[in-house]
Amino acid sequence: MNAAVATSIFGAFMVATVALGLLAVRGRGSQGGLTEWSVGGRSLGPVFIWVLMAGESYTSFSYLGAAGWGYNFGAPVLYVLAYLSCGYAVGYVVGPLLWAYARRHDLVGITDMIAHRYASPRLGALVAVLATVCLLPYIQLQITGMGVVVSTISYGAISLNWAYFLGFAVTTGFVVVSGLRGSAWVSVLKDVLVIATLGFLACYVPFHYFGGYGELFRRLTEEKAQWLTFPGHASGGLGESWFITTSLLNSLTVVIFPTTVAGYLSARDADALRRNAIALPFYQVLLFVPILLGMAALFVVPGLTGAGSNLALFELITDSLPAWAVGIIGVAAALSSIVPMAVFMLVIGTMWGRSVLGAVPRLAGRQKLWSQVVVVAAGSLALLLTYTLPNTLVRLSLISYEGMAQLVPMLLLGLLWRRLTLAGALSGLLAGGAVVCWLVFTDRDPLWGVNAGLLALALNVAVALAVTYARPAPADARPDEEVLAQEAVA
Repeated sequence: MNAAVATSIFGAFMVATVALGLLAVRGRGSQGGLTEWSVGGRSLGPVFIWVLMAGESYTSFSYLGAAGWGYNFGAPVLYVLAYLSCGYAVGYVVGPLLWAYARRHDLVGITDMIAHRYASPRLGALVAVLATVCLLPYIQLQITGMGVVVSTISYGAISLNWAYFLGFAVTTGFVVVSGLRGSAWVSVLKDVLVIATLGFLACYVPFHYFGGYGELFRRLTEEKAQWLTFPGHASGGLGESWFITTSLLNSLTVVIFPTTVAGYLSARDADALRRNAIALPFYQVLLFVPILLGMAALFVVPGLTGAGSNLALFELITDSLPAWAVGIIGVAAALSSIVPMAVFMLVIGTMWGRSVLGAVPRLAGRQKLWSQVVVVAAGSLALLLTYTLPNTLVRLSLISYEGMAQLVPMLLLGLLWRRLTLAGALSGLLAGGAVVCWLVFTDRDPLWGVNAGLLALALNVAVALAVTYARPAPADARPDEEVLAQEAVA
């Protein structure tokens, strides 16, 4: 009976999700081509930008990983709140600059921004390939996260394999047709459910199990004090230096992450980005809820190990709530997988449709079609690897954020400093990428307590500057700060 109730609620919301995504483009037809599909025609207002970019911080990690980290380690997981809030502060400046540059030159993503800046389509194609390697693991992680959520809330009635497929099918069903605009509309539903369910759980769980926050905090400080201080419990040395360097690196990386940039470029004006950069850090307060409830689960369901710790929050939910409530909370968690998965798939499709396949002369006239084909292909590949070789993409995910960080000098420094050469930017990227792979895959991350990605980024910048200064300055070298700033204000 419980399975039937929860599954029915979940199914109804999934139908509504696809319908909402398709409704977003009703009457628009093929208007706007690739620009309409990939960045919403550069016409989204503050509300849609807010819910779309909030999807970056509320993924399946919010319900599974954050609670699991809180359960296993404690304090180190707070880096998520730190880097997201700091990243929005950086985005207050960077977002309008990227928006202005892309709007001025009719660009739709980081790959063609880089290709345009260095006048090298091949560089854009190379970056598209590298970014895809870093983004594919996120699609697989969202598929896995949704599968775990759906299987759990259905009380095992829906198998993991079917749950994986449902996540892929629902996401592909609306993103291929409706693009970024559909994702923004679905984000509205997702954020309403996220705020409502996390707000409810923040009140319900502590009072249901402990009689209030006072008793919960008393037990945490007396019995689990190690979870409340760095380096946390059994975290492998994720201390203060790791926390600071990881927060710094990720706050720089998140502003040039392809999915974030897609949100920037979809805005109708730069002021919408600035207003959202001010408001979005407040949204991160909700992330305290799964972290705290993950630690509360230490007393209710002790002994969870391995991947089972990621279900700490849902163990509390299924243990204490009626099936209809479990279904609604499960829908919020599932949508927290679907929305970011849709944007990841869309961004990969746009990069390949524009910078790889679109760069081939005989294919260039149908960039939107090729982008949609790549969306299906990327999602299918992630789904196939989830079934057959799940650890392949999980292993790659270890370098995803640190690998994407190596594009910061090429993109941001390149836009603000015209003196940076193609040879310098590419040399820095290759040096930084090589160091990241070496440190991560040889289990040297963190090194001396410092995030390996930040060490690689420092080398990246040093190499880029050295190679650039080793050659004469090009005749047209000039800073773009003033031009970009004027465009952003306009």
